[in-house]
Amino acid sequence: MTNCCAHRNRSPRPGNLVDVTSTLHLRMPFGQRSQHMVICGNDGLAHRLAVTLDAVCGEAVTVVLPSGRDGHAPEIAALHRDPQSPVELLVATHPDERTLRAAGVERAAALALTYRDDQVNVTAALLARTLNPTIRLVIRMYNRQRGSHLERLLDRAVLALGRTDGTSLDMSTTVLSDTDTAVPELVSAAAVGQGHTLQVEGQVFRGVVRPARAPAQSADLATLAVLSGAHQDDPASEDSPETPGEEGTQLLPDTFTAYHRQFTHGRLMLEEVTHHHPPEAPPRGRRSHGAWLRDRLAHLPWKVFLSRELIAVFGVLAAIVLVLAGATALAESEPLWKSLYLPLLDIFTMGDPATDESPARRVLQLIAGFVGLAVLPLVVAATMNATDAFRKASVGHPPAADLADHIVLVGLGKIGTRVLAQLRTTDHQVVVIERDPHARGVPLARELGVPLLLEDAGAPGVLDRARIRQSKSLLVLTRDDGENLDIAMAARESNPQVRVVMRLYDDDFAATVSRTMRASYPDATTRSRSVSALAAPSFAAAMMGRHVLGVMPVERGSLLFTTVDVAGHPELEGRSLHQAFRENEWRVLAIGSAAVPPSSASGDTLGGLRLDRPGFDWRPSHGRVLRAGDRVVVASTRRGLDFLMTGVQPHRVDPRT
Repeated sequence: MTNCCAHRNRSPRPGNLVDVTSTLHLRMPFGQRSQHMVICGNDGLAHRLAVTLDAVCGEAVTVVLPSGRDGHAPEIAALHRDPQSPVELLVATHPDERTLRAAGVERAAALALTYRDDQVNVTAALLARTLNPTIRLVIRMYNRQRGSHLERLLDRAVLALGRTDGTSLDMSTTVLSDTDTAVPELVSAAAVGQGHTLQVEGQVFRGVVRPARAPAQSADLATLAVLSGAHQDDPASEDSPETPGEEGTQLLPDTFTAYHRQFTHGRLMLEEVTHHHPPEAPPRGRRSHGAWLRDRLAHLPWKVFLSRELIAVFGVLAAIVLVLAGATALAESEPLWKSLYLPLLDIFTMGDPATDESPARRVLQLIAGFVGLAVLPLVVAATMNATDAFRKASVGHPPAADLADHIVLVGLGKIGTRVLAQLRTTDHQVVVIERDPHARGVPLARELGVPLLLEDAGAPGVLDRARIRQSKSLLVLTRDDGENLDIAMAARESNPQVRVVMRLYDDDFAATVSRTMRASYPDATTRSRSVSALAAPSFAAAMMGRHVLGVMPVERGSLLFTTVDVAGHPELEGRSLHQAFRENEWRVLAIGSAAVPPSSASGDTLGGLRLDRPGFDWRPSHGRVLRAGDRVVVASTRRGLDFLMTGVQPHRVDPRT
């Protein structure tokens, strides 16, 4: 991993973006730089990824922009102009071989391809693997099946190009999707509030701030940091302060420090959010089929057929039939039943022509026929509308009248469907609103028995029917930023205390909305995050190596969560958990079985590694001795991770880094 300190003391640089050829003459050629990281793209993900790798992870970064003006190029250029930032820029229309060579891919540690075109990313990945067989590739792909095939293909290329010395594990390919990486953060924000998340083997964990003197919670697993005296409620926010010296943030403190400073300082704890158990549909086998059918029929929305439109159309039809029946009775002196029967046959064009009957009867038949031509289309349309409304209302069902403290989820698209599945692994109750009956997640909601309203969440009364006043959280995940904001503001009008989490596409808009709503409702939690902001930490972790599970910013420092094989490690093997701890550098959080080759065993996949079941023990005894067959999850600082991975003791620096 690159030591960031060597890149920080530099003179200011010109702010103009330059193309491939002129860049090579301004500073050290990119091709001569080693162990830097390259990002190709200029959208929100590329910008967030550059910020994360630079400011949080301390990596030297080269960004290849397809344009100097489009997308987030100006924001990336601002990073380049900052003399304290080691971000280099390169402008090239296509990531061809010449561009990749100019960016130093031949000597780079990792390459992230974040273009929105899967084909461009695939082509660039194949070129990069040829230029540098040892480079770590992180590729954004929208087609998950294609991404899986590409991952296997490029990993085989590592072996084909001669990298069979056992180090290829950290030189492989990781294909990620924005959706997959954003879901855990959205689930955590809706279920328990703020806090960066970590996902391991289907379990979700988050960093949560415990105020001074606050008692420990049953879900707390370990102390990650003791915060500075001036910390904000959210230590990962962009405006978090920094207090230097002994009163500053202490990452991975020892037990004595964590205990005594908890009475005057806040603590950052690792909290378990979800458990690894699949969502289950409500059982039906305990009741007879007849009882279930009667219950289902009783809850069908029969009132839909009493709509104003349907009543009006059939009312007009009934009035016309009565008028014609009266005229028939007067003209023909027919019995009452026949006076009603004949006009109905004429209106529906089912009767025989009245050629042998009286002129009055023939005139009435013609009138009835013309009335039928005018009224029947209205009858058919009203009936079809009522049937469609009945079908939609039958698919979903409203929440129970006594439901409270639940989560309202708006939108069952790609992200909403996965968020719903993840939420059902928790103990939280969910109410879903989706206006499209054919949306991707509607079948899942029905299978899980989740209360479902197939209506427009922005329409009057819909949020009230979802019991927004009694809910604790609102997750708005539609595709339209403006619609998401409208729904959130309407919910806040009904329930000022509700926790609101919005998925917004525009990064700047998300930040502005979050600040404004927090100012308007200071006593409620508001989280508006773009998918790029949620996905960037996972992309950054993949670029830093398969062993890195996640990155958690803590004020001006950061913690990295990694998996380490104990076998042969002098700092871990043969030591107890207490002995393996190193203050301000690393702490063992969980113990599991060592990974086995993907071809020889099955199990969960995490960042490309196969992990044996039953998984990790997140509450191990401090006296537990680490053995060669173990794999551990470790929280570490950048300095601690360098030592764990290389065995080289770096110079002592500020423990907050």
